[in-house]
Amino acid sequence: MTVLARKDIRVRTAEPAEYPEVGDITAGAYLGDDLLSGGPQDPYLTVLRDAATRAEKAELLVAVDADGTLLGTVTYAPQGSPLQDIAQADEAEFRMLAVAHAGRGRGAGASLVRACIARAQATEGVVRLVMSTQPAMRGAHRIYERLGFVRTPERDWEPVPGLGLLTYEKAL
Repeated sequence: MTVLARKDIRVRTAEPAEYPEVGDITAGAYLGDDLLSGGPQDPYLTVLRDAATRAEKAELLVAVDADGTLLGTVTYAPQGSPLQDIAQADEAEFRMLAVAHAGRGRGAGASLVRACIARAQATEGVVRLVMSTQPAMRGAHRIYERLGFVRTPERDWEPVPGLGLLTYEKAL
């Protein structure tokens, strides 16, 4: 399924040949924005680079520009996906939103989030789209709030000690 996000950016399912680049974009965004406490040795980098597993267990989406350059990626975890962290039975979730430098400031991140919203809205029985984010991801928070997500502090959590995540939801 391809979603026309903007005139110059479209969102579609990642192709297997793109998985290594998708993994590099994801890992690069987290490293470049200093979001990993262990830096280049952080064990979570293995998860971030493993786009193939995300594609098997959820929907791996990419934002591409008119010439096919990958600008960003997100993992959409529908109901029942083992990649859901906080979603309940009537919710979908997205994770690992990452935008390459070439896509920053161009709407790639917002395009990817809109694609997740559209997928959730098209799924019978899904009433909310939820996600977790690090406090330092302020640019992403602005996208979420602009697109109608609201903070849900009662759902904030720590996947590992010392890594507190904020949560947001969007009623559909």
